[in-house]
Amino acid sequence: DNIKGSFNGSDIMKTISELDNSPENFEELFAMHQGFTFEENLGRLVEATNSIAGTGRKYLPSKEQIQVLMDAPRRAKEFLQSDCFRDLSDDLKRRTQAVQNEIAMASFIDNVNIRGRVIEYLISSDPGSLRENIIDCLRNRKPIPEFKTDYKLGDYSKEYPNYITETDIKTKVLSLNSNPKAYNIDKLLQFLSHEKTVYLIYLVGIDKDGRITSRLCPVFQDQLRTSTNIIHHWAGRNSRGVVQFVGNGPNDILYDYNDGLSIEASKDYLMELLSL
Repeated sequence: DNIKGSFNGSDIMKTISELDNSPENFEELFAMHQGFTFEENLGRLVEATNSIAGTGRKYLPSKEQIQVLMDAPRRAKEFLQSDCFRDLSDDLKRRTQAVQNEIAMASFIDNVNIRGRVIEYLISSDPGSLRENIIDCLRNRKPIPEFKTDYKLGDYSKEYPNYITETDIKTKVLSLNSNPKAYNIDKLLQFLSHEKTVYLIYLVGIDKDGRITSRLCPVFQDQLRTSTNIIHHWAGRNSRGVVQFVGNGPNDILYDYNDGLSIEASKDYLMELLSL
């Protein structure tokens, strides 16, 4: 893309997420920015330009939808304790194991966004020509073909009699310092405003030797909820922004997991998101 423009020095943020914009924090700030694709950053910059109208729209739920939304933590905890959760977790682990060698190969892709998209596609997709083409490229060290992924809330959908689940697959190369983007706030609120809905994160960690560790957890699980940061400062005028993983949260979930889920704290969190 041939994109040109300018900005005022006064527009540069001095602080972000309690980090000063100074050299000692550049590594952590860079890791934070790596979690966003070029397309996501471009859309944000365009929408922030006064002369250009944004295309997004902030989700404004009705009173009835808010009631359903505020029941989402209870649904999540109920799902966590059900056989359906075990079925979904086993399903994702089987899918991961089936392509574990290819995931290890993909972990060497330098571009963090391409790496994540490839691994997420390998796990979530069923056998087909594109999937086999990607696997062939990884095995033979050929360039990965371009492929389109929809920027949906989740990568993997599965329905049960009493639950409608969306799972977002998030990968992390454990030896690298990165803060993956978690989810779009408006998309999350809109999805959870429907009956039976449960949203989960499937974390896939790859260590320096290519060993894979994975964990499925509801978005309201205590460790997950408290290891995220709301990125609202650079959202467009018509968006609540996104949530990003920070610190050692993903590593703690992978290696020191507990299934605690506070319903009241999760409701407070939802109210905070709605207020943005």
